[in-house]
Amino acid sequence: MAKSPFDVNALEEQQKMMKATKELGSVAMESAQSINQINQQAAQELAALVQKRVAELIKIQDPKSAFDYVHAEVLQDAAKEVTQYHQKLLKVLNQGNKELAEIAESMIEESKADLIHFVNDATNNAPKDSQAYVSVFKTSFNTALQNFDLIRAGMADSFSHFEKSVENVSKATDSPAAGKKTS
Repeated sequence: MAKSPFDVNALEEQQKMMKATKELGSVAMESAQSINQINQQAAQELAALVQKRVAELIKIQDPKSAFDYVHAEVLQDAAKEVTQYHQKLLKVLNQGNKELAEIAESMIEESKADLIHFVNDATNNAPKDSQAYVSVFKTSFNTALQNFDLIRAGMADSFSHFEKSVENVSKATDSPAAGKKTS
């Protein structure tokens, strides 16, 4: 009986990759749509705010009062709007990054399991005389997997520190705007 020219395992792997690619595309599309909505909302709010402030500014006759008004109200409101926009954008980006990281983690785990299965199959079918080589190969393979896991954990830790830094910068930019408004 002739062997099938199609490798069933390869087809399964291609289907897994297509599914993961679709999930990645879906997350990217959702993030882009959310960012687009935030941008549209920010543009509408800014246009309304500018129109309101210009109408109020036209009513002021004294140049010093106009300057004080712009300094006290318009600039603080603009800073507040920029901060709110920044927060919304960061929230969308963080959520998208988390979803992408989860998908990548899942793909890595599946690939790791497939590789372990492949190595086990290959070493189980090795000739009896090659046990020493098989032992060295399995030890090297397990060490490589452990090093890979250490590197992955280090990268995840770095990403976590980066996210915390971004949050701290965001909080720092929020503080002055809030402090000026109350004083």
